[in-house]
Amino acid sequence: MVLFSCSGIFVDNSNNNKGMPFNEIEILKQLDLAFNQTPSEYYPQGRPVDIKYNFFLDLEHGYFETAGSKIHLFADSTRWAIVFEKSGYQNRVTSAEIELNYVGNCIDYPIDKYPKRNYITNSSRVFLIDPTEFERIENKEGDEMETFELIGQDIKEIKIRDKYVPFDNNYLNYEKVGIEIFDYDNPKKLIGFGDFIRYLHETNPSLLCATENEIREHIPKDIPKLMTIDEFHFVSAYEKINPPSQQETYKLIAKILTTRDSSNWKPTQKANNSWKNWESGNL
Repeated sequence: MVLFSCSGIFVDNSNNNKGMPFNEIEILKQLDLAFNQTPSEYYPQGRPVDIKYNFFLDLEHGYFETAGSKIHLFADSTRWAIVFEKSGYQNRVTSAEIELNYVGNCIDYPIDKYPKRNYITNSSRVFLIDPTEFERIENKEGDEMETFELIGQDIKEIKIRDKYVPFDNNYLNYEKVGIEIFDYDNPKKLIGFGDFIRYLHETNPSLLCATENEIREHIPKDIPKLMTIDEFHFVSAYEKINPPSQQETYKLIAKILTTRDSSNWKPTQKANNSWKNWESGNL
């Protein structure tokens, strides 16, 4: 996983649509590009050797055990931005984090700069629990499987950001909110790293939410926020025959952005973005 920063060599990060009105077709086009991982014309031109990533919300990622998800909408008469927010456990680097993906015509794209090439992306991350804390709380007793990504029974609190929160090690409370604690190679029913993050989402979700400053880090500070959508109908990011431009959720979002009227959020499809409806973090 690449970490993105904005220091180093200057790269032009302007777009070609400043001051111009936008419409629903343009918004859906940009969403389709992100859905297909194709960078848009709004990306910095950069150099031929530079690598550009355009990410879309993915609730099924094999290395990310999804907990929460939401969509933030921003717009004025000439600028618009969609910020996808996803929280969960990143098992590839042993960290709990928030992933923010940006789509719009006013994005300040994060750039990771190296002498040979730059990596330009529409994504940033916020660490909630870092690998050092997971190493501290990991079970130290038992065989190899009993110590892998399981929290020790003696752990009383866990550090999230800069705050310690109480740790509930009663697996029955997890099962009450739909989290299945596997007993294979886990006879003590220890709580898994991903289980804990999902439990927080069900019992204290504010601990896993991005702050407004974090959400706005790569968009203009003065662009008005229209709304946050916590529940929505989601279609698999791997179902390429059904891009955002063909989905009710994103058609409604495009209408809200162009009219700047959140009352246009009138979905007819049942919300299904809960982690309980999607398989993730299983690779």
